[in-house]
Amino acid sequence: MTSRRFSADVYAQRLRAAASATADAGLAGLVVTPGYDLRYLVGSRAQTFERLTALVLPAHGEPTVVVPRLELASLKESAVTELGLAVRDWTDGEDPYALVSQALGGGTAESSGPQAVQVAVTDSMPALHLLPLAGVLGAVPVLATDVLRRLRMIKDAAEIDALRKAGAAIDRVHARVPDFLVPGRTEADVAADIAEAIVAEGHSEVAFIIVGSGPHGADPHHECSDRELRSGDIVVVDIGGPYEPGYNSDSTRTYSIGEPDPEVARRYAVLQRAQRAAVDAVRPGATAEQIDAAARDVLAADGLAEAFVHRTGHGIGLSVHEEPYIVAGNALPLEEGMAFSVEPGIYFPGQWGARIEDIVIVTADGALAVNNRPHDLVVVSAE
Repeated sequence: MTSRRFSADVYAQRLRAAASATADAGLAGLVVTPGYDLRYLVGSRAQTFERLTALVLPAHGEPTVVVPRLELASLKESAVTELGLAVRDWTDGEDPYALVSQALGGGTAESSGPQAVQVAVTDSMPALHLLPLAGVLGAVPVLATDVLRRLRMIKDAAEIDALRKAGAAIDRVHARVPDFLVPGRTEADVAADIAEAIVAEGHSEVAFIIVGSGPHGADPHHECSDRELRSGDIVVVDIGGPYEPGYNSDSTRTYSIGEPDPEVARRYAVLQRAQRAAVDAVRPGATAEQIDAAARDVLAADGLAEAFVHRTGHGIGLSVHEEPYIVAGNALPLEEGMAFSVEPGIYFPGQWGARIEDIVIVTADGALAVNNRPHDLVVVSAE
């Protein structure tokens, strides 16, 4: 069975990098409650409740985990023990926010001033914890997004390996999809088969399934319905899920039930060129918006600009959607190790739609695609 987390040395390096980034930002520390950031830093899948659980990471000093005594078991699958992190458990009646302050060095608004306890908090911290924490620290925390964003965006070797395995697993699912696309079956029937295949091919669960047939394919975020598949339908299948230790797949292919109309085939060929152009544009130093433009320009040259109604891609990792976002206006330069989707689409309301999506990882001189199924419009039997 695939491990539910990486080895402890991976998390130790991440903690060191996060502490360094926190210090560089001029902050006293970082407070991370359950969510993707906590999972990234220590491999914990603890959940947020009304009782505070938090990783407290001082800019200078040793990390501490503050956790309710009755939730200590939630740390067992994490790397906390193996890393040797200090654990401060608390019981009802005690003040966990004071424990956070102590773990940051004991500063208070009265003794050290607000600047001494200016901290960053993960963007998933609930207000029921944020407000009392601000009261104890004497300053409203800032979001940790700027502190952690580059760390989360630049995938390390372990993450890249996980994404490649996830990509191969979802490729195996797409290889099975043509057998599910039988006229007379509903989109929901097909989605049920795909869900079973996603887990059978190694994912821990299903994150999402889109089966958009005929006019439903023109809705980029359609899920599935009781519409029956028909001969002549173009079907968009966008699927993905987490692959342990929790890194997500996300891949779209478009299918035709029977031979497509010549105009559909012609427009789809343009979409193929657009997706290829965007992937070919990926390299360190290129900006996110340049990748978006590479796809958009190909479609615009064929009069299909208005049919492309969303961004070209999104980052992926522990979360299906995370930075970097491949969209107009994002001048972020790409760096080796960034991972994101390249997924231009064309949509014709009331008629049909198509999308081609691969996850790519920025390499030293280009892009590595983790999805390797053919990009052609896949023709399946109409009988």
